[in-house]
Amino acid sequence: KLVGYLFVLPLVLIMVGLMAYPFINGVFLSFTQKLVGYPPRFVGLKNYIFLAQDWIFHRTLRNSFIYMGGAVSIKLLLGFVMALSLNQPLKGLRFFRAYFLIPWIIPTVVSALMWVWMFQGSRGFINLILSDLGVIKENIPWLARPNLALLSIILANIWRGFPFFGVSLLAGLQTIPKQYYEAARIDGASAIQQFWYITLPGLRFIIGITVLLSSILTLNDFTLVWVMTKGGPA
Repeated sequence: KLVGYLFVLPLVLIMVGLMAYPFINGVFLSFTQKLVGYPPRFVGLKNYIFLAQDWIFHRTLRNSFIYMGGAVSIKLLLGFVMALSLNQPLKGLRFFRAYFLIPWIIPTVVSALMWVWMFQGSRGFINLILSDLGVIKENIPWLARPNLALLSIILANIWRGFPFFGVSLLAGLQTIPKQYYEAARIDGASAIQQFWYITLPGLRFIIGITVLLSSILTLNDFTLVWVMTKGGPA
């Protein structure tokens, strides 16, 4: 038992040093007024009362949850489509499994700059396509209007993040025994029933973990938002 504790001790020290202490210190600082070079001064709930009354904080919080909720829900849907498509016994699917990972492995700054170019008002790829198809008569200022800017970064985040869902769900699909589907087909279950009663229950833990991780990453996604909009417009 002592050897086991000794093996675990380094990890415990790392967790305490890199996670527990900064978290506890952050909670403590939230109840103080702290300036660089000066000791913290305890102010109680003053900071929280200020945030509760600050409309900018309310708008920021609302935008953050719209961004996270919209992006994660669609990434989950597209991830399911990707996983179910790549789980078929067809030749050449290994290439597409690697190909679909490209948006996920490209550096965030590069992805953001590419989407900025695509969303440009006058020379943007998206406006050119929509104009050629006759969908719009004048260019749409995607990154110049608040609601459209929020939609734009959601779309960019979806493109970047859905392969993470797809690969994770694909790995989960391949762990579900094929006998379950064979037995269901013999019993007359339709494809929708097989998905609802076999696939979804078999993936519930993976869905929960991927949604949780993606929600955390999306809620903390600063680079994509800053490069594309600088926090704006307005």
